[in-house]
Amino acid sequence: MSDETTAGVHFPADDQGKRSTTTTTKGVLADSVRAVDPALAERIDGAREWRTDYVDLVHDVTAASARSTEAARRIAADGLASMRRRMVLVDDAGSEVPLDEAHAGMPTGAAPFGTESVRGTAEPVTELRVPVGGRELAGEELRGQLGAWVDAGLVEPSFAEAVGEVIDHPEWLALPGHRALLVGAGAEMGPLETLLSWGADVLAIDLPRSRAWRYKKGLASRGAGTLTFPVDAAGDSGADVVHQPGQVLEWVRRVRGDEPLAVGMHAYADSGVHVRVSAAMDLLMGELTDDDSRTALAWLATPTDAFVVPPEVVEESRRRWAARGFALKGVQAPARALGRGRLFAPAYRDARAGESGIADVLVPQQGPNYAVSKRLQRWRGVAAEGAGQTVSFNVAPATWTRSVTKNPVLGAAYGGAHHFGVEVFRPETVRPLMAALLVRDLVRETPQRAHPEELFSEAAAHGGLWRVGYEPKTALGVAAVAGLPGSLRRRLRG
Repeated sequence: MSDETTAGVHFPADDQGKRSTTTTTKGVLADSVRAVDPALAERIDGAREWRTDYVDLVHDVTAASARSTEAARRIAADGLASMRRRMVLVDDAGSEVPLDEAHAGMPTGAAPFGTESVRGTAEPVTELRVPVGGRELAGEELRGQLGAWVDAGLVEPSFAEAVGEVIDHPEWLALPGHRALLVGAGAEMGPLETLLSWGADVLAIDLPRSRAWRYKKGLASRGAGTLTFPVDAAGDSGADVVHQPGQVLEWVRRVRGDEPLAVGMHAYADSGVHVRVSAAMDLLMGELTDDDSRTALAWLATPTDAFVVPPEVVEESRRRWAARGFALKGVQAPARALGRGRLFAPAYRDARAGESGIADVLVPQQGPNYAVSKRLQRWRGVAAEGAGQTVSFNVAPATWTRSVTKNPVLGAAYGGAHHFGVEVFRPETVRPLMAALLVRDLVRETPQRAHPEELFSEAAAHGGLWRVGYEPKTALGVAAVAGLPGSLRRRLRG
């Protein structure tokens, strides 16, 4: 079969055999709000320029979710149901069924995976250590850095409190009582290296690329934990959750053991493949949860999305807008006039005093497939936590990852972001911090929230994007111009 009809999770085919990402992603987003806001659903259905229109529409879906607990949960449930009706599972013969009529364990005729493990040779790291600015911080020094980030508006106070809990409880680091299942285990922002250094027991799923697996095995050998992974009949390590969902599920069920799993979704792909990965993971997470209700689910949220933020964040942003210096206001005023209000716009213009707002940080260059993929993940998080399941879903700051540096626009914008009060973090700093939040989320009781969207605003590390005075996307172009020389130097060095 061609790549369009290989076995696995796909977009549905139309009468001409075309698998349209736009038709499906528009339909899923519209269906998510159809019962809560029919007019918004109609606007989504009628969007003509989907690659640009989606930005405002995703913002409006977030606003609809903010209205009430019932609205948030209905949007999540209906969005997931729509994805399950629309996305399909193709078998080896080329037949396809909607995901809501299938299950990940459908027979594929392929041989089951074998299993290999690598045990670490080092002593486990027994305290939280975070590299910052060329130094490794721990204990009171790390608390001081957390406080400095809070004061600078780069992380929420609840983030510093959560990381502080892990500093106080180093016994959590090795994930006692849990096994981690990391899908997309080699992700640059993922917790693989950190968890192995802490002595955790990790099951890993990632694409079968030999060089990447040699690196992961090296991490495991140098670490203190155990890395267990699937191996195919040819001896190649790894698996593809999109094209081999049944084999992956069968392997996990065979090796998971008696301890509850913490299933982390860290896989990323370009364009519509990211939607397929998210759909395949949703299928896998559902099956594993049905197997054991103690299964925990974990994601990292991108900061470049639309989020419901608490009133104190809105107030701080407005204070920063008002506190701009006279010279800065003088430069920005004509720019705003020339840009017809599209440059240097104040954040949270629609929020009323004392109320929550929508942090609008969607980046158009990332595209609608990326935005809808992240919605699928967020909807599953809301639905799972609403059902009493343990969920870890934390906003990570803008970070100098390879996916950023290879995008010239994002790379330049990140390079100039500091001019607008936004800090872009190094991956080696972010990884242990987000892993610390994961272990903390696994040991605490399921939180009682005033609103489901607090799943994303609590313990957020947004790098300043929520608290700056500007609506970030209205300063993105200027930040890109300011950061362009540095971006060019980095690309030349690379």
